[in-house]
Amino acid sequence: MIRLLTALFLFLAVPGQAFATGSMVSLTQGSAKVNGYLAVPAGAGTHPGVVVVHEWWGLNDWVKQQTDSLANHGYVALALDLYGGRVARDEGTAHQLMNGMDETQAVNQLRAGADFLRSRSDVRAQALGVIGWCMGGGLAIRLAAVDPGIRAAVMYYGAPLTDAREIEGLQAAVLGNFGADDKGITPDKVRAFDTALKKAGKSADIKIYPGAPHAFANVNNPWGGYREAAAKDAWNRTLAFYDRELKRASVPKGRK
Repeated sequence: MIRLLTALFLFLAVPGQAFATGSMVSLTQGSAKVNGYLAVPAGAGTHPGVVVVHEWWGLNDWVKQQTDSLANHGYVALALDLYGGRVARDEGTAHQLMNGMDETQAVNQLRAGADFLRSRSDVRAQALGVIGWCMGGGLAIRLAAVDPGIRAAVMYYGAPLTDAREIEGLQAAVLGNFGADDKGITPDKVRAFDTALKKAGKSADIKIYPGAPHAFANVNNPWGGYREAAAKDAWNRTLAFYDRELKRASVPKGRK
């Protein structure tokens, strides 16, 4: 049973958008305990839900801003804190935090987050998505592989699935945004993943952006790799994908 233990309200602005209200929450399911940042759309009614998975930097302000932006677009969004409150401000610390994270435990925490969203009266339980960047992109697709209730998975330059059984078990439609100049998640790996998804009969929309390196969507990219045009296009693709796979697919009868 998921228990909402604490809520601390914060007010954060997303550039070019109205203020969104976020809240830090703590939740538990069985042995999985995790904190997260919850952002809820304004107004009454029910909404699709999205699990948000941070980069190797941790649950920082940029990730919270993406979570707020999703709420501003009509999604109950929950960004899980997989580092227990720690946030890296340099590459060495980020590497240490990521290597110290237990992937199985992290996926279990993400599943607890998905169950938390399903338990809310303002969330359409049959309309859940997940999104992640970098490390979070890899974890996002792995959550979708083990949770058949995830209907739409967005991964930004995350490690693709390579196990045929995991790919076969995917129930979610997949949207992928990758960089052609990424030296880690290379285009060859991305194309192999795309081929495997199509071979398994999965719904997949994978795009490789020319001239874009790893982490091209983050304006705070410390290696100078931010690519504004690619980042905007990828975000617009994300919103259109969620609109199709989550919003329009789950509109209650009698509503348009």
